Amino acid sequence: MAEDDFRRWERELDPGAPEKEASGGRGLVVVAAVTAAGCALLIVVGDVPLGAVGLALSSAILLLWRIGF
Repeated sequence: MAEDDFRRWERELDPGAPEKEASGGRGLVVVAAVTAAGCALLIVVGDVPLGAVGLALSSAILLLWRIGF
């Protein structure tokens, strides 16, 4: 019986065993939590525009960091 073509393609495209994941996953969560807490503190203290801008910028930076830019 002939081998399934999809399995053959899958084997050719498989890069092998996955490499160890970088240890940036936990650091990303810590940075996100600290940044969000700092911006929330700014909002509570009364500097709402700066806190809102900080949250927006940090969200964009963390998103870009997460997707690999």
